[in-house]
Amino acid sequence: MAELQPKVYLVGAGPGDPGLLTLRGKACLQEADVVLYDHLANPALLDYVSSEAERIYVGRRGCGTYRPQDEINQLMLQKVREGKCVVRLKGGDPFVFGRGGEEAEWIVEHRIPFEVVPGVTSAVAVPAYAGIPVTHRTLASTVAFITGHEDPAKEETVLEWPRFAAAEGTLVFLMGVQNLSMIVSRLVEEGKSVDTPVALIRWGTYPTQRTVVGTLRDIVDRAKSADIRPPATVVVGEVVRLREQLNWFETQPLFGKRVLVTRAKAQASELSNLIRARGGEPVECPTIDIGPPDDWAEVDEAIEQLATYQWLVFTSVNGVKAFMQRLWYRGRDARALAGLQVCCIGPRTAEEVRQFGIDADLVPETYQAEGLIETLKRAGVSGQRVLLARAAQAREILPDELQRSGAFVRVVKVYKTVVPAIEREHVQQLFRDHSIDVVMFASSSTARNFFQLFDGVRDVKTHLNGTIIASIGPITAETIREMGLDVHVMAVQNTIPALVQSLVDYVRHEVPS
Repeated sequence: MAELQPKVYLVGAGPGDPGLLTLRGKACLQEADVVLYDHLANPALLDYVSSEAERIYVGRRGCGTYRPQDEINQLMLQKVREGKCVVRLKGGDPFVFGRGGEEAEWIVEHRIPFEVVPGVTSAVAVPAYAGIPVTHRTLASTVAFITGHEDPAKEETVLEWPRFAAAEGTLVFLMGVQNLSMIVSRLVEEGKSVDTPVALIRWGTYPTQRTVVGTLRDIVDRAKSADIRPPATVVVGEVVRLREQLNWFETQPLFGKRVLVTRAKAQASELSNLIRARGGEPVECPTIDIGPPDDWAEVDEAIEQLATYQWLVFTSVNGVKAFMQRLWYRGRDARALAGLQVCCIGPRTAEEVRQFGIDADLVPETYQAEGLIETLKRAGVSGQRVLLARAAQAREILPDELQRSGAFVRVVKVYKTVVPAIEREHVQQLFRDHSIDVVMFASSSTARNFFQLFDGVRDVKTHLNGTIIASIGPITAETIREMGLDVHVMAVQNTIPALVQSLVDYVRHEVPS
């Protein structure tokens, strides 16, 4: 790629939450030609990788077998010799029980240029997400990171169990669940009190995180009852008692909820980030994509005649972007809008207009076509010329009603929505597995296209039985109901933040079944 030279970048992916990836790690992924990634690296991080880059899975399941290390080494060597930038993406930190040291040694031996990009280690982050600080002024002045799964090739253990048992600080065992019984036995045999608190944290920092708390006396039984399996982190020490007060992540309103986001890929990040910030897990499945209109002729003609209009109306962020980009393509800029009054359907659209140095003159209190109509009527558009820049597919209520009120309205189609390629069977399987809790629709188009993934109303109802359906507003809700589904959540205002807040309110007051 453009910036990184052909070499191997050992990049720490962090413990799971994609927001914990470092800025340097993100830059490496964006510039990579090849990414070799592990099972413990969140697949969401691959969204940073160029569509032209090669992605190779080299990981392992939590209790399965490694892909042969020699094979991984040879892949790195081969790709670098082809002149490619190779990112070796590893869960957590490469040098904290990640075999990064071994890979680095091999890389040096074969004279391959390399760089290490540290990651947030799960030894610290996972306990933090469970509300457990690994150090504390009065409870733990030291912390030890210990492998829970030593190299089986060793003839005898090198772990200093007497010292671990005598330590008054915190012990963090990584990859230790399978050997939990042995760990507990060795600590107790060496004198550790059976009343010492212990926490097991599975899939830490993910919305699927599960935490089991006990003591050395009963944690093995508790782990079996809760069916705690790898990957999990084991924390031993008095700091575990702080979880009751500091459990911030698992108490978030959308914790444990997997939310299907149907917005266009280019727009999904705002909604996904808001879901993550409230503890949920967004699953992006764009059911629409944004493309140029079939013909720019009418738009170009309107741009040349801008001085003849009194109003320029935008009904979406996409409309703003498309129109302003075309304006620039035609050799004009925001100065061409001098003398025009700009009206935007809502605050998010007005914010997008502001990115081009323009303040919207009018934003209705109700963020939909009906509200826009009333606001423009009150502003006195009768007898004036209105240019409406919008999608190719849209309701005709806005131009029709404005024309009835005496305005001359010209509609120009500055973009169109299309249906992207969607793996129908994959989406259906998500619902069959009951792995989606909420489906969010931010427009009628996203809803209509989503329903095309199923065979009729009966099939939709079967797959989405028990799933929360959330709509951004009444128009989208009407479309959803026409498709045979109930709407459980509807935003108070037609905005993405309001949609998420309405879901939060619903979940908080939802009666357990």
